[in-house]
Amino acid sequence: MDIQLKRGLLEVCVLAAIKDADSYGYQIIKDMKPYVEISESTLYPILRRLEAAELLTVRSIEHSGRLRKYYHITPAGLERIEAFREEWKEILRIYQFITREETDHG
Repeated sequence: MDIQLKRGLLEVCVLAAIKDADSYGYQIIKDMKPYVEISESTLYPILRRLEAAELLTVRSIEHSGRLRKYYHITPAGLERIEAFREEWKEILRIYQFITREETDHG
């Protein structure tokens, strides 16, 4: 898969993982696991990019004597998910165009 496309998809997946409740890195990975594999080394740069883009905010809370970062989706992050849903309709049309010969000749 094209790396830029995958990166964009993973960013939206991370936003979707925190859409309903604030979460932290390890929990985000666990929540995504049934749908997509993501490693810590992939997740944390995505979280930093999303924070820089103001699609999420971060707060630290002490947990078991350590600080744990919790991520919260912003209104802009919610808008990004909605924009993705619209973009996905176009992607599906492109996919249908690309695979139409298989259907027509299959």
